[in-house]
Amino acid sequence: MSNTVTTWYLEQTSPDDLVPAAGPPAEQGVRIVRAEVPSPEFSRFLYAAVGGDILWTDRLEWPHARWAEHLGQPGVETWVAYERGTPAGFIELAAQAEGAVEIVYFGLLPVFRGRRIGGELLSYGTARAWDLAGRWPGRAETKRVWLHTCSDDGPYAMDNYRRRGFRLFDTTVAVTPPAPAPGS
Repeated sequence: MSNTVTTWYLEQTSPDDLVPAAGPPAEQGVRIVRAEVPSPEFSRFLYAAVGGDILWTDRLEWPHARWAEHLGQPGVETWVAYERGTPAGFIELAAQAEGAVEIVYFGLLPVFRGRRIGGELLSYGTARAWDLAGRWPGRAETKRVWLHTCSDDGPYAMDNYRRRGFRLFDTTVAVTPPAPAPGS
């Protein structure tokens, strides 16, 4: 059976668009830290742990060298949310040409969803995106922060993006072919 997937593209065009989340209570012990040392193993762990139940698959086959190359690119940053020392989720940013920064991946491990960490992490990551592009040689100041989400993502993703001030700028619909039958 084929699957119809809707993809929504959202953006902010000014730092003033960001509407920060209230964040989790202090007693949760949430902190957000940049993963400054590119670590293919850690990044693959985050990707698989966050995306496992929502079918993130495009990077699962990446070899160690491809992870290392990607993470070592100028303008790529990974920020990790921790709750009392345990990784809770991550946001990956990538500075692009002409002052755009993409939020490439964002999400929480399933056990940490619904604990007000997602709004805090998205707020923090978006604020970092607004000052990311201009810090790299040859890159313009950030003029736009954008991302995409789809109907396969978590049920609260779109609401969180809109509450943080992201606006829809495009929508696509794709029909994915049915999975092959076992043994075919």
